[in-house]
Amino acid sequence: MAYSSRNPVSNTIQKTFPSVTAGELESLLARASQAQKQWRQTDPETRAQLATRLADLTRERKNELAALATLEMGKIKKEALAEIDKCALGCDYYSVHAAPFLADEPIYTDAGKSYVSYQPLGVLLCIMPWNFPYWQVYRFVVPAILAGNAVVLKHAPNTPQIALAIEQLFREAGFPEGVFTNLFAETELIEQAIASPHIQAVTITGSARAGRAVAAQAGANLKKCVLELGGSDPFVVLADADLELAATQAVTARFQNCGQSCIAAKRFILVPEIADQFVALFKEKVAALTVGDPNRDETNMGPMARLDLRDELDAQIQASIAAGAKAVLGCTPLPGEGNFYAPSILDNVTSSMRAYREEIFGPVATILRAQNEEDALRLANDTLYGLGASIWSRDFARAEELSKQIESGMVFINGVVKSDPRLPFGGVKGSGFGRELSYHGVREFVNAKTVWLKDRAPHLGEERRQGDRRRIDRRT
Repeated sequence: MAYSSRNPVSNTIQKTFPSVTAGELESLLARASQAQKQWRQTDPETRAQLATRLADLTRERKNELAALATLEMGKIKKEALAEIDKCALGCDYYSVHAAPFLADEPIYTDAGKSYVSYQPLGVLLCIMPWNFPYWQVYRFVVPAILAGNAVVLKHAPNTPQIALAIEQLFREAGFPEGVFTNLFAETELIEQAIASPHIQAVTITGSARAGRAVAAQAGANLKKCVLELGGSDPFVVLADADLELAATQAVTARFQNCGQSCIAAKRFILVPEIADQFVALFKEKVAALTVGDPNRDETNMGPMARLDLRDELDAQIQASIAAGAKAVLGCTPLPGEGNFYAPSILDNVTSSMRAYREEIFGPVATILRAQNEEDALRLANDTLYGLGASIWSRDFARAEELSKQIESGMVFINGVVKSDPRLPFGGVKGSGFGRELSYHGVREFVNAKTVWLKDRAPHLGEERRQGDRRRIDRRT
């Protein structure tokens, strides 16, 4: 697939970029490997200073960076600006916390000294999508590089100018040449990249299909991988929920980024007591959304990123309507040029329909009507995916108990699922494995190495062991 910058508003190509050859790929990977060998020796304080400089540059250029997101994948202006701010925040967070997260961890054993040392793996290949084209790169790359790794980025083919802009930011922030490398490579070359001796691990954010392929290739080469894949997040509204709050937040949860988000609420699961009232409120709020030019301040929702994605979404919806689902609002492409789809609500969705079984990656909310609270929990878990979920209830203790029964990597109670540098991000089941963000994320791509030194003064080791035992006794 060629790397083409295509404007989703007009569906016209702006620029194209050549992909690397197999020989060029190996040369880039070798350069990254050499750079990493030097970078890993850089002290944590210097790494942190560069991350701070990257944060400053990202903020300084947020208008031009946001404009690229609007141009290449149709993100509305205010959402693009917020994404850039979040990238800078992530840099700030890891500039402060990466070194403590990776500090040697003392463990009291029969040794005179023993500890866990967190050391970089080497060069990491990251394969990233177009829907949050800055944040999904930053949230992986910044902690990985601050841990002493080098990163090679294969970004989505429809966001090439964003990929180049990110590479330029890292270069101008002062990161050494080769520590962060952009790679325009066809899918056929990814297997070669994963197999290369210069690559030590790989991560992908993308579809379940792509994740399976990458995991298989990584496994065949005995290389670690982290998969952040699709999601079909349940939005469970219980009988005692604040319906005004839930319906208002449901609009953001489903229609932010034109519904093109792995953690968007996609399945709205309603108990009978509030189902009709919630749907009426929700419909009123969704109908008030302004769809149009993503550069205009009044626009709430722009176009979908690609025409083929819009066509696939509509095929899912029309097949579900033919199977008995009810179009409450929208459920059709908008006329005219560009990749616009109406903000939509699809009710009476059942397990026989595509809208139930498949991830709906676009501005369509599907309504699932539960028989009771127990059935709502069953519906929440009746999916191949397990990324995020939200529960809406005034009974916080009950909601917290239910959260433990939902099969997902994240559960938010009375709030929209979101990523936060302070919290681990990732899923279970078909949503992948491994974690990004928090200290969990920065430790995914390091070697947790045990270091054990023989005790030269046995009595000291015994004192430590006795102290350790006393601490354990106090805890128990």
